[in-house]
Amino acid sequence: MKMSKMFMPTLREIPADAEITSHQLMLRAGMIKKMASGVYNQLPMGLRVFNKVQQIIREELEKKGCQEILCSGIIPAELWKESGRWDVMGAEMFRLKDRGERDYCLGPTHEEVFTDIIRQEVTSYKQLPLNLYQIQVKYRDERRPRFGVMRTKTFTMKDGYSFDIDQEGLDKSYQDMFEAYTNIFARCQLENSPVQADSGAIGGSVSAEFMVKSEVGEDEIVFCSGCDYAANMEKAESVDTTLPKEEMGELNPVHTPGVHTIGELEEFFGCSAERFAKTLIYEADGKTVVVLVRGDREVNETKVANAIGGAIEFELAREEVVRELTNAEVGFAGPIGIKADYIFIDREVAEQSNVGVGGNKTDYHIQNVNFGRDFDGVVGDFRNVVVGDKCTKCGGDLEIARGVEVGHIFKLGTKYSEAMGCTFIDNDGKSKPVVMGCYGIGVERTAAAIIEQHHDENGIVWPLAVAPYQVVIVPVNIKKEEHTKAAENIYRELQEMGVEVLLDDRDERVGVKFKDNELIGIPMRITVGKDITEGKVEFKLRNEAEKELIGLEEIKARIEAEFVKNNVKLG
Repeated sequence: MKMSKMFMPTLREIPADAEITSHQLMLRAGMIKKMASGVYNQLPMGLRVFNKVQQIIREELEKKGCQEILCSGIIPAELWKESGRWDVMGAEMFRLKDRGERDYCLGPTHEEVFTDIIRQEVTSYKQLPLNLYQIQVKYRDERRPRFGVMRTKTFTMKDGYSFDIDQEGLDKSYQDMFEAYTNIFARCQLENSPVQADSGAIGGSVSAEFMVKSEVGEDEIVFCSGCDYAANMEKAESVDTTLPKEEMGELNPVHTPGVHTIGELEEFFGCSAERFAKTLIYEADGKTVVVLVRGDREVNETKVANAIGGAIEFELAREEVVRELTNAEVGFAGPIGIKADYIFIDREVAEQSNVGVGGNKTDYHIQNVNFGRDFDGVVGDFRNVVVGDKCTKCGGDLEIARGVEVGHIFKLGTKYSEAMGCTFIDNDGKSKPVVMGCYGIGVERTAAAIIEQHHDENGIVWPLAVAPYQVVIVPVNIKKEEHTKAAENIYRELQEMGVEVLLDDRDERVGVKFKDNELIGIPMRITVGKDITEGKVEFKLRNEAEKELIGLEEIKARIEAEFVKNNVKLG
């Protein structure tokens, strides 16, 4: 491609609303163009990268025997109502009606659609297993679109679904996809970690996220320093830590005027936060939920929401609800005598002796409160992990980093097949529900994550496998025939080799050309200048500072060597 003919609206300045590096560089490199909040158009340079990511996905899935289909982006409400998710998705789902007043949605995900296809076409165990996928645009009305293509209202996703006759088959399908995803991200040169994750609205018993460490990541990832344990904060667990057991003391109400927070309690009583339990009150789909965690801990709201079977709306209770439940002002809630639809007690609180709690009376707290004697509830893990907690697997110290989710795989089991009547006849003639798995990758998000890991002060540094073009040829002075003629010859020869090559034939200063090509991140650059009279050109890799003079006859071998080194096929 000749750059004089390209539509590539690059920017010199960083756009004011671009918060993170990948967003800034995608805009500056002319890859995307914002149309509305969370809605971006993909321009030629961006589309080439996104297509490269998609092709890598296709190649790795084909190795695992997966088959590609393409489903409608408009889905009738009936399918979602069958699975029970029409209301569960809440405000995130784009809903619409046709001229006959029939309800539809723009597909945020496609579990129901794939299940419907299989239940219509599969009747016997002999037709299974199957693994189908699509690469298609999804629609989600994000409350807070941000970070460019990281979180948008419309995005391209590879979503795939496996269909097996039993759990053993699902385990194999899941492992196949785990291996395929590992290979996909390795080919994209993305350093990532598979971590245990919460399944959220998708459902299922087991899931793993492929997380890319990034300071701008919206997710927190918990890692063990001593073993391979890794989990999303929503799922992470740690060893319970409690103070030595004591003989139960007598309840001791204490007047604590104006003392609301754990910090204020520490100062008032002269003891550490771990001696207290804080009582938090939530509203979940019209129900009241009380949660107790130790004073130095934070509630893990995802764990709590899962404990009540999932909730569409889950948030801290309004002040009037707190007053109604506790008969006190906010800041004095406690577990003794409280009446709520759900009461959850973190294990550390249940195992501890003589804790201090709110008195359910304004300006009062109570000392020497004990689980089982003074209050009750469902005991479990309802807290967030913190740095320094101990790993449940090996006892090592836990660490926390931020990350970006680029892929997510789920063991769905029979959640959708049972709800939607997707069954098969086994070899004994009995009808059984199909056992399913679900596997997703965000295409644009993967590209953005690559930029987050591969950039410098001058722009993007694309890995060869996903670069929009692999080589750029820069004639220093297009008014000199020896420069332009040699550049044209190299251009044609590389095209014949199967190299994706740009010829920067613009009438610009060479410094401008260099800056643009560094910005868009082309992996290899060939500069045709004064040394062409001796049959030499300058060869430079984008990810290295050094330049080298090579003969025209060496160009082909030099480029082929880079393809071999990066394990990328030519042509």
